[in-house]
Amino acid sequence: MSSKRLSYDHGVSDIPLMGKTIGAAFDETAARFPNKTALISVHQGIRWTYADYKQQVDALATGLIEMGLKAGERIGVWSQNNVEWAVVQFATAKAGLILVNINPAYRSSELEYALVKSGCSALITSAAFKSSNYLDILAKLAPELFVCKPGELVSERLPALKTIIRLGDEQTPGMFNFRDVLQAGTVEAQQEMERLEQYLQFDDPINIQFTSGTTGSPKGATLSHHGIVNNANLTGHTMGISENDVVCIPVPLYHCFGMVIGTLLSVVRGCTAVLPDEYFDPTSVLSAVESERCTTLYGVPTMFIAMMGLENFNDYDIDSLRTGVMAGSPCPVEVMKQVIKEMHMDKITVAYGMTELSPVSNQSLMDDSFEIRVSTVGVSHPHVEGKIVNEDNRVVPIGEIGEYCARGYSVMLGYWDDDEKTAESIDAGGWMHTGDLATMDENGYVTVVGRSKDMVIRGGENIYPKEIEDLLYRHEKIADIQVIGVPDEKFGEEICAWVKVAANHQLDEDELRAYCKEEMAHYKVPRYIKFVDEFPMTVTGKIQKFVMRDVMKEEIGL
Repeated sequence: MSSKRLSYDHGVSDIPLMGKTIGAAFDETAARFPNKTALISVHQGIRWTYADYKQQVDALATGLIEMGLKAGERIGVWSQNNVEWAVVQFATAKAGLILVNINPAYRSSELEYALVKSGCSALITSAAFKSSNYLDILAKLAPELFVCKPGELVSERLPALKTIIRLGDEQTPGMFNFRDVLQAGTVEAQQEMERLEQYLQFDDPINIQFTSGTTGSPKGATLSHHGIVNNANLTGHTMGISENDVVCIPVPLYHCFGMVIGTLLSVVRGCTAVLPDEYFDPTSVLSAVESERCTTLYGVPTMFIAMMGLENFNDYDIDSLRTGVMAGSPCPVEVMKQVIKEMHMDKITVAYGMTELSPVSNQSLMDDSFEIRVSTVGVSHPHVEGKIVNEDNRVVPIGEIGEYCARGYSVMLGYWDDDEKTAESIDAGGWMHTGDLATMDENGYVTVVGRSKDMVIRGGENIYPKEIEDLLYRHEKIADIQVIGVPDEKFGEEICAWVKVAANHQLDEDELRAYCKEEMAHYKVPRYIKFVDEFPMTVTGKIQKFVMRDVMKEEIGL
């Protein structure tokens, strides 16, 4: 009697894992290629060699050490894409500080949550970005800033936070300037940095990234040097990146995609990283690819759609492109076809993963057929195992749908300060449960067929409705709220909120939108708002979100 083959695969590789910290990997590359261009920020007009880059990184690391920050402390970075972000990424690693990435779109309640949950003792911040005035938001959260000396904040709402370092030249009460910290390092701080090089371990936590939680508050995925250094190296290897490549990074650095597969990969593989702009702008990206002769380009599908949708798209000379990664949300077949044909990206790969997996667990191979590249998320990454299980956590036969799980060096250390949530995601066997539904074929290629429950992916951002619901429940005029995703041509999905207004209260769309814009990141603000007296429910009182979706599709004519 023949038994059916099970949905299990593991990535075999002749590339060994590297037992190195981020600082060691950085220093090795800087020593190998001191005169090679390492980092270009087009919008800032900055071009650094690896020697320049190292000088900046070491200056900031010693400055932070001189200020009294100790290995293991948490330091937040709240900024758009710029060279400072990249310097902070490597300098904090060399100082042994755990970097907490804060989404540039966060507003006050989200910022407060991230800083308090991770216990940040320091924060490096931009002055402002787009419609957010970061300094105003901080002043409201910590009014004590106006009367304290820099580095001596005692704040009621942000109890752990002592030090705020701001970018830019203006002075702000209670804050240090970034430039001053770069100049603060001493010989003693330099010696301490050198001591830390020997002391820090590659399994140490080095990065906390907040991912939206299905159950309300975001969870801080805690990543190690080992996880992200190796993931950067192996993702680069899988797409053939060498020191001759020039990588264009239009995705945000606060995200795993930008900082691991972007800046860190460039350093580990010894190539050049290009930041085209503070945020994604299709024109800036194409201009940067043209002027810097980029060979590699990253993006979520909506970014590629926006670039190819420009009226003057054909005016750009981008035939230097060869490879790249499309990830972040399901890649539409037609878009992939166009990118390969119109953007010369013959070797583009599709990557799949999640922050908790440092982030890539699956990737298509450069010589995979077009069909495989557009219809699957590839095979298990080198040194990573993958399996598909049913609700009883039993591996299903090849071709059957179940939940995709991954295991290996890249699984996060856990959710910061949350053993319960960690245990819900990583099982006793060390498998990370992704919550994504998928199938595996006999060659180990995985196809993601859906998402567990409710998560909405809007233009590459993962949004959990419960997080928005929890924020809106605080509004005194709202009795009940349900949030769903509805299909959208541009973003893949858009947010829709059904609102039940509290008795004896009046609430209109404008007032609710204004409240949302104050409380949450722009991409979470509902595009559609529907005021209702009740929600469709089952007999047992469970809300039927699929019914709500169908109603909305009809109403907006989808």
